Amino acid sequence: MSGVPQRTLLLWCPDWPVLAAEIVDGVPATDPVVVLHANRVIACSERARAEGIRRGLRRREAQGRCPHLTVVDHDPGRDVRAFEPVVAAVEEVVAGVEVIRPGACATAARGPSRYLGGEEAAAERIVEHVAQSCAVESQAGIADGVFAAGLAAREGRIVAPGGTREFLAAWPVEALGRPALADLLRRLGVRTLGEFAALPAGDVLARFGFDGALAHRLAGGRDDRPLAVRQPPADLTVTADYDEPVDRVDAAAFAARMLAERLHERLAGYGLACTRLGIEAVTAHGQELHRVWRHDGLLTAAAIADRVRWQLDGWLSGSNGRGGTRPARPTAGIVRLRLVPDGVLAQAGLQPGLWGETGEERERAHRALSRVQGILGPEAVVTAVLGGGRSPADQVRLVPWGDERAPARPGPPPLPPAGAAPGAASAPVVVPAGGGAGRRAGRGRAVAEPPWPGRIPPPAPAVVLPTPLPADVRDAAGEPVVVSARLAVSAAPARLTVGDGRPAEITGWAGPWPVDERWWAPAEARRRARFQVSLADGAALLLAVEGGQWLVEAIYD
Repeated sequence: MSGVPQRTLLLWCPDWPVLAAEIVDGVPATDPVVVLHANRVIACSERARAEGIRRGLRRREAQGRCPHLTVVDHDPGRDVRAFEPVVAAVEEVVAGVEVIRPGACATAARGPSRYLGGEEAAAERIVEHVAQSCAVESQAGIADGVFAAGLAAREGRIVAPGGTREFLAAWPVEALGRPALADLLRRLGVRTLGEFAALPAGDVLARFGFDGALAHRLAGGRDDRPLAVRQPPADLTVTADYDEPVDRVDAAAFAARMLAERLHERLAGYGLACTRLGIEAVTAHGQELHRVWRHDGLLTAAAIADRVRWQLDGWLSGSNGRGGTRPARPTAGIVRLRLVPDGVLAQAGLQPGLWGETGEERERAHRALSRVQGILGPEAVVTAVLGGGRSPADQVRLVPWGDERAPARPGPPPLPPAGAAPGAASAPVVVPAGGGAGRRAGRGRAVAEPPWPGRIPPPAPAVVLPTPLPADVRDAAGEPVVVSARLAVSAAPARLTVGDGRPAEITGWAGPWPVDERWWAPAEARRRARFQVSLADGAALLLAVEGGQWLVEAIYD
C-alpha cells in the first residue's frame, strides 16, 4: 500500500438522517428532532443540539433535556432513498461519484478542478447545484484521500496538496470512527491523530491488529485507496422531432432509416448490439404509441430500420374506426419518434456458423412474420408454447411472435403410461373393450404421482377442439354409461354417438382420469373424468364426462 493519495472532493450533508426523515416522512427538521438506534441518539437537528442533546445519549436522557423532542427511528433504507437525488445532482456536474454513506459522496478532484476553474470553484459549483436541485444544504472538502476529505468537509475547507498530514494531526482520535479503539488510545495517553501517527507501524500492528494498523495509516494521511466510483448508465436512446407531422408511409420509412442508423452507430460506439427494440411515437394530438420488438439474434442497422418502418406502417395504415380487426389509426401525424434499445449485449455475443450464417431460413421467416405483425398487429401471428395443465387445452399457450416463450404453468415432462417402457409412446392408451385392465391402468397409477394429478398420459392428442362436442356413450345393452362419485363405471363403453352422427363401435377404452379443480371455491369448482377410446374405424378420441354429460375434447392422430 504505497503511493500518493488521490486528491478527493467530498460532499457532506450534515445531520443527514434527520433531513432524510424530513424528505421522506415529512418530519420538520427545524424542530428538535433526534434519530435513535439501539435506544441511543445517532443524529440530531440543530435545535436539538441547542437543547444540549448530543450523539450517544440515551433516549430517556435526551427527552429529559428536551421534553418536546421528536423521536424518529433509524431507517437505513430511508436514508439511502432520500440521498439518491443528491448523488444524481452531483453526477450532473461531475462524473464518477462514489457514495461513502448516506449523506456523503466523493469524487476525484482533478477533473472538476480543471474544467470548472480550480478546486474552490468546483466545490462551490457542486454545493450550489445540490442546493438548487434538491434544496439540501451541504459542505464540500478537498484533501489527499477520502478520509481527510471527509474531515475537511466538516469545516468546509480545502487542504493544500501535501498538507494532509499536518491537517489531520490536530484532530482527536474519535475522528477515526472507531469508538473502542479511540477509548483504548485515550487510556494509553494518545489523544490526537498526530500522536497516533507518530507511533511505530509495527508496534501498532502487533498491539491493535489489522484494523488498528489501517487506522494508523489514515491518521498519518496515507489513505491511498482509489475511489470506487459508480458509472451512470449510458443513454442509448435516440429521438427525432419533426416540425411537420409524419402521416405518410413513405415519409415514415425515410424517418425510420435515419433514426435506425443513428441508434446502430450509438450502440456500436459502446460495443453493443440490440436484441429487443422499443419503438415509441407521439402524435400531434398528444397520443402516445408504444411497441416492443424482440429478436433472437443481433439487430443490424437494416433490421432496426425494417422493424421501425413496419411498425410505423402498421400505425399509419390502421383502421378508420368503421370495424375490422386492425388497430385504429392515429388521429394525427407523428411529431416525435423514439427508439429504446430495451435489450442489449456485447456485439461479439453471438457467433455465426462455421460454414456460413446461422439461421438464415429462420431470419427470412422472422422478417416475413414480423412484416405481418407490423401491418396487422402483434396478435396476428402467434405460436404455441407447451406447459403444464390437466387438460390438453390448458397445456398450450398462444404467444405473439417474438414475445417471450414462457409457459403459463409449470410443465415437467409427462409420465409414460402405466406399464410402458421408458421412452415408448405413440398410440392412445387403450385396451380391448370390456377389459378391466383398462380401468386399472387409468385409475391405479400409484407408482409415481404425475406433476398434474388427473393429467392424461402421453401421447398428446393431435387436435384439441376449441368447443367440446356433445356425445352419448352407451354400453352393450344400449344403456347410458355413467360414472359414480367414486369413479365406478356402470358398464364398459360399447357405442359412441357424437352430436347427430351415427353410432360408432368402441373397440378399446381406458380411464377414467378424475379431475377435481378449485373445490374450495364453490362458484368455480369443476369435477369431471376423462376417457380415451378407440373406434372401429380407427379413430381415437379423448372424452370427458361432467355432470352426467359426455363431451369430445380432442382427437388423436
